[in-house]
Amino acid sequence: MQNQTLIQFFHWYYNEEQNLWTKVANEASHLKEIGVTSVWLPPAYKGSAGGYSVGYDVYDLFDMGEFDQKGSTSTKYGSKAEYQKAIEALHKQEIGVLADVVFNHKAGGDELEKITVRTVDENNRTKFTSDKFEIEAWTKFTFPVRGEQYSNFIWDHHCFSGVDWAEDLKQTAIYSIQNFEGEGFEEVPSTELGNYDYLMFNDIDFRNNAVRDELKYWGEWLVDNYKVDGFRLDAVKHISPDFIIDWIDHLNTKYNRKFFIVAENWDITTTAEQEEYIKITQGRTQIFDSLLHHNFYLASHDANGFDMRTIFDNTLVQITPELAVTFVDNHDSQPLQALESYVDFWFRPLAYAIILLRMQGIPCLFFTDIYGGIYDDKNKQGEDEHIQLVPIEVVEVMSKLRASHAYGLQREHFDHGNCVGWTREGDDEHENSGLAVLLSTGDEGFKSMEIGEKFAGKTFIDALGNRQGEVVIDENGWAEFHCNAGSVSVWVLNV
Repeated sequence: MQNQTLIQFFHWYYNEEQNLWTKVANEASHLKEIGVTSVWLPPAYKGSAGGYSVGYDVYDLFDMGEFDQKGSTSTKYGSKAEYQKAIEALHKQEIGVLADVVFNHKAGGDELEKITVRTVDENNRTKFTSDKFEIEAWTKFTFPVRGEQYSNFIWDHHCFSGVDWAEDLKQTAIYSIQNFEGEGFEEVPSTELGNYDYLMFNDIDFRNNAVRDELKYWGEWLVDNYKVDGFRLDAVKHISPDFIIDWIDHLNTKYNRKFFIVAENWDITTTAEQEEYIKITQGRTQIFDSLLHHNFYLASHDANGFDMRTIFDNTLVQITPELAVTFVDNHDSQPLQALESYVDFWFRPLAYAIILLRMQGIPCLFFTDIYGGIYDDKNKQGEDEHIQLVPIEVVEVMSKLRASHAYGLQREHFDHGNCVGWTREGDDEHENSGLAVLLSTGDEGFKSMEIGEKFAGKTFIDALGNRQGEVVIDENGWAEFHCNAGSVSVWVLNV
C-alpha cells in the first residue's frame, strides 16, 4: 500500500494568471507522479470579498462560483464548473479531495438587525464590560441573488453568539449577543483569553439546533454534488467540539464510510490542548502538528545552535503519530500573516526529509514549495514589501521517494546535536525500497548507520544529488553515510 501524502494546493497570495481550479485540473497527473494521494483545496464558496476573497470570510456556503454575489460570479479560484472539473481531474488520477470547511463564522451580512448585546473584555471574554444595550449589526443573511436555490435557510442574529462591529455606532468591539439568557459565549476547547469562542466576524452559535441541522444538510449537499473525499476543518479550537462530533458522525453514518478529516487546532506552546481535543473527540480527526512546524521554525533561525536531538520534543507526531498531519508551513504561517513563522529556506529541505521519509505522521506539502509564489503586500509597519518564494526542487524528489522507497523498519540515529539520521529497511511489496537519510545543521556530517543485512554488499547513492560517489553496505548491514554542511542527503539503492 502506498504511503499517504497530502498537498495544500493554494497559498494566501495566489495570483497566477491561470485560476486555481484550472491549475489543479492541469496539474492532476503531475501530482500523481510525485506521490500525492490527497489534495487540500481552499474554501470554494463565496466570501464577503467576492472575487478577491481567499475564502475564510465566509458569506454563502452554497455559492461555489455560480451566483453574482459580492461583486462577482466566480470566486478568486474560478467558477463552479471549473471547481467540478478540478475534482474530476483529481479523481481520474485516484487522488482524494479535501474540502476546506469554515464553520466558525460568517461575514458580509445582507441586512441590519437591531440586537441586544453586552461588550466583553477582549483579554478575558468571560468578563462583561457593559450592561445590555442595543446595536444595529449585519446579522441577517438572505442571499438575495441565490434566493432559495439549494437552501431556504435564513441566517439571523439567533444564529450567532457575537459580532465585532456596530453599524449605528460605527464602533469596533467584541459584542456578545444576548440570545441565551444569562449566557455568554459557548464553551470551546481553547481557554485562551478566558474563552476563545469569539474569533472574528459573526460568530456562529451551535446552541441553535436549526444552525446545526443546516450545516449537516450542507455537508450532505457538498458530498452529493461535488464528491469530496474528506475535509479540512478550520479553527476548531474556537468551535463547540460537541457540534464537530455531531457533524462528523452524521456524515459518516449517512454515507456509511469514514471520511478523512484533519482539523486545525493551532498551538505552538504545548501539546496539552491538542491532546485534550483528541480525547474529547475520541480521535475522530487528524490534527495538524503546529508544534513540529514551530520546532522547524526555531531550528531554521537558530542554525547550528538548535539541538536536533530535540526536534520532536513537545510535538503531536511524537505523542500521537497516528493522528498527526505534519507540515513545514501553511498559508497562515506565510510572511506577512498573523501567525507568521516561516521556516527559513536553507532548512526547508531538511524539514521535508523529516516529514516525508519517516514512518510517523501524514505529511502535507505546501503549494509554494512545489510551484513557487510571488506577491506584494504591506508588512506590519505598513511598508510595501515584495516577497518571492521559490520552488524547492528536492521536495518533489523526496515526495516521489516517499511513495517508492520509504517503507519498512525504521532505525533512529539521533545521537548528535547537529547531525542526525535514520534508515528505513524497505519491504517486499515495494521493489528496491529502503533508504538512509542524513542531515546536518552544522558542518559536513557523517554517521555510521544500520540499514539491514539484506543490503550487504549493495551500493547506495544520494538520490538528491548533493553528494557524489557511492556507499557500500557491509556484511552486517551497516555503512558510513555522509551529507554536506547545512544540508540533507537521501541514500537509495543504485539500480
